[in-house]
Formats: sequence, C-alpha cells, structure tokens
Amino acid sequence: MKIEDLKKFGIYGPNKGKFIIVLCSKWCKSCELLSTILEDFRDNGILKLEEIDIDKNSNLARELNIYAVPALIFFKDGMLLNKNIKINEEVLVKKGVMIGAFNELILKEIIRQI
Repeated sequence: MKIEDLKKFGIYGPNKGKFIIVLCSKWCKSCELLSTILEDFRDNGILKLEEIDIDKNSNLARELNIYAVPALIFFKDGMLLNKNIKINEEVLVKKGVMIGAFNELILKEIIRQI
C-alpha cells in the first residue's frame, strides 16, 4: 500500500519520512494513552501522525483486516512498512501493522527500527 492509496479514505500523508496512522476510538482508554505518547513524538519531530476514528472510517480498517483498536499502521517514505519488527524476540509489528497499546520505550524502539 502506498500513501496515494490512502486518499480514497481522506488521508493525505507525507511521501518522505516516518508516518503512522493510528486507528482508534473515543471510547477506548488504551487509545487515549497511546495517543498521548505518539502526539509527543510528533511534536518533537520524530514522526508524522494521523489519528483516525475507526467508528467514522471503518473502510480502512476492513481493507487492512484490522478488527481491534488501537491499531498502528506504519509507513516509511510513502510506503506501508513491509517487514516485521521484533522486540525481545516477539513480533509486535506484522507487515507494518501493530495492534494494541505499548509503553513509550517499546514504541521508541519500534520507531527506531522503521
């Protein structure tokens, strides 16, 4: 998947650098905690970020077979990350998608490996 493919969902991401789409919901407490960490990374110039309410844009989630929140979709230089990322021998990111909330240290390591 390319950044251009996201236009049909109303998402316009950068073609250069690290970009994360966060599929979340207003009712999800884990999403709220995760958003705070990621927004701090964005504000410090580590990455670009787009938060999408899954209740308002479920088509993207369906296309990527995502059925839980929070879900992070990782892009690098305009392309969906096409690799898995392991932390402590556990695959946390599978083909550019991570489901679930994680602490700041784990997220920093994932972003470093992108």
